[in-house]
Amino acid sequence: MIEAGTEVHEAARARADSAAEQAGVTVRLVHELPELDQVRVLLDRVWRPDPTNPPTTLELLRVVSHLGSYVAAAYRGDTMVGATMGFFGPPDTRSLHSHITGVLPDGQVRGVGFALKTHQRVWALDNGLRMIGWTFDPLVSRNAHFNLAKLGARCHVYLESFYGDMPDELNAGDESDRILLEWDLADPVVTRALAGHPVERAADALVALDIDGEQRPVPGEIKGRHVEVRIPADIYAVRKAQPEAALRWRLAVRDVLGGLLADGAVITGFSREGGYLLDRGEDA
Repeated sequence: MIEAGTEVHEAARARADSAAEQAGVTVRLVHELPELDQVRVLLDRVWRPDPTNPPTTLELLRVVSHLGSYVAAAYRGDTMVGATMGFFGPPDTRSLHSHITGVLPDGQVRGVGFALKTHQRVWALDNGLRMIGWTFDPLVSRNAHFNLAKLGARCHVYLESFYGDMPDELNAGDESDRILLEWDLADPVVTRALAGHPVERAADALVALDIDGEQRPVPGEIKGRHVEVRIPADIYAVRKAQPEAALRWRLAVRDVLGGLLADGAVITGFSREGGYLLDRGEDA
């Protein structure tokens, strides 16, 4: 990981201020119980959990905030439109694990998520951290694009059925596979992505997993240094219309993407065609 100098730190703060202004929000830390409860309610509304398994509780948010970890919210005027919570990783990693983030649907269109993440980056740098990590479902294309192309995160790790059974509205009936992202806060790749210049698809990249005309996975070639693993544009629509195809996608991505990461490949970006971009190293 790269240490952040003063120039990187100042540029990060300017980018966060610009992102908040463009989204029309103010992002700030949350400490008091009434606002922490608003965070809880917002996250419930966004993630639509099983009532017996909420994504977070007021007590947990209170403790995380009180002990100096990260709870923040985005406000449009006096209305909370997004929120996020994270906690420190092991001391030797100088990292934050960003556990959960939620943005109300209107805010997703207007850049609130980007404003929250850039604020989180500045807060982490202010606290002497070098990296932020978080997980997401590798089948959700819009999140892959946001995390990899727009933010510039990378990934080395595939986590099979990481959370076990998740009987909420978004995940019920599917395995909870996740990939673990690493956001190296001072990496020039991150700075370029935040400025709108993501990693591009290599000209020699081969498609290791593709999509046929019926939205089913089609294995391709896994050779050479650069490969691409494509996923459906909207896995939620596939789950609703073709549950069997959705299961095929889960197993295919677990096999191909998970296998590549287990063999040492790194996810470096997400293509315009809707695929993970992987670098297998010079010896591949």
